[in-house]
Amino acid sequence: MPPLFPTQGTLHDYFGFSSPLSPQQRQPEPSPKAPRALFGAWSAADDIKSKASQLSNEAQKEYQKASEKAQAKTGKIEMYSGKFYAACITGGLLACGVTHTAVTPLDLVKCRRQVDSKMYKGNFEAWGKIGRAEGFRGVFTGWSPTFFGYSIQGALKYGGYEYFKKFYGDLAGEEAAQKYKTGLYLAASASAEFFADIGLCPLEAVKVRMQTTIPPFATGTFSGISAITAKEGTAGLFKGLYPLWGRQIPYTMMKFASFETIVEMMYERLPGQKSDYGKGAQTAVSFGGGYIAGILCAIVSHPADVMVSKLNANRQPGEAFGAATGRIYRDIGFSGLWNGLSVRIFMIGTLTGLQWMIYDSFKLFVGLPTTGAAPPQQQKS
Repeated sequence: MPPLFPTQGTLHDYFGFSSPLSPQQRQPEPSPKAPRALFGAWSAADDIKSKASQLSNEAQKEYQKASEKAQAKTGKIEMYSGKFYAACITGGLLACGVTHTAVTPLDLVKCRRQVDSKMYKGNFEAWGKIGRAEGFRGVFTGWSPTFFGYSIQGALKYGGYEYFKKFYGDLAGEEAAQKYKTGLYLAASASAEFFADIGLCPLEAVKVRMQTTIPPFATGTFSGISAITAKEGTAGLFKGLYPLWGRQIPYTMMKFASFETIVEMMYERLPGQKSDYGKGAQTAVSFGGGYIAGILCAIVSHPADVMVSKLNANRQPGEAFGAATGRIYRDIGFSGLWNGLSVRIFMIGTLTGLQWMIYDSFKLFVGLPTTGAAPPQQQKS
C-alpha cells in the first residue's frame, strides 16, 4: 500500500530544503575578523601620547649627553670659584637677554600707554594699529637695545647676586647668615642691581625713546646712542639712572628674596627633600616660584617704572631730576603712576618665571645645583 504522506526525500527534492524534522546541517563559521576599535579617537590620542613620550625621552637623552660633554670640557665647577661665577654670569645673560627681547611687543605697548594712557584701549588694538602703520617690524620696536641692555643687566645681576650673597654671608658668619637670611638676600640683590643698572641705563634710554616716539627717533641701538649723545652728550644716556635705581633695586630685592623664600616653602611642603627630585621637577619649582615672585615685583616697582618712561620721554635738557619728577607727578597724579599695571603684571610674572627657569636650567646643565632649597633643619636624613 502506497504511503499516505510524501516521504522526506520527496519533499527535499521538490522544495530544495530539508524539513523541520530533518537533522540540521552546521553552517560554516565566518572567518574571524579583527575587532573593531570602539573609540578610535581615544586610540589616536594614546598614539600621540606615546610618540610624545618617546620624543621627550630622546630629547632628555640628547640633553644629558650635551650636558655631560659640557661638564667634561669645563671640568668640575667648585662652588664660589671663578668658574662658578662665570657660569652664573652666563646663565643670567641668557635668562634676561632672551626673555626681555621675546616680550618686546608687550613692553612697547606698556611704555606707550604709560606716556599716553589714551593712546590705546588694549593690547590687541595697539598691536593692530602698530602693525598697520609700521608693519610687523614695528611691533618689535626697540628689540635691539632691549637685547643688549638686559643681557648686560642679567649678567651683572645674577652673577653679582651670587657674589654678594657669599660675601655678606662670610661677613655675618654661618649662624647669623642663616638666622637673618632674608636680610642677606635683600642686601645681596640690592648691591648687584646697583651695578647692573649702570650697565643697563644707556640702552634703556635708547629703548624707551625708540618705543615712545612715533615714528621711532632711531633705527637701531648704535644710531640711537649717537643721536642722544650728539644732542645731549653722554649725560643724556644716564638721565634716567636715578629713577631706574628707584625701579630696579626694589624690584630685584623683591625678585630674589621672595623667590628664595617661596622655593624654600615649596620644598618644605613637598615630600622628601630637594635632592629626591629630578632636573625637570626642580626647574618646574623654579618657574613656579619665579612667577609668583614676578607678580610681587611688578606691583612694588610699577610707579617707578612709569616715572622712568615719562622722564626718558619728556624730561627737558638741563632740567633737574627733582623738578622733572615733580612736574610729571603734577601732570599725571597718583593714579597715573599705575597706568599699564595689568599688562606689566602679566609681562613681569611670565618674565621672572622664565628667567629663573632658564637660569637654573643652565646651572644644572653645567653641573651646579639650582637656586634655593629647604633649610638644613628641615631636610631629612
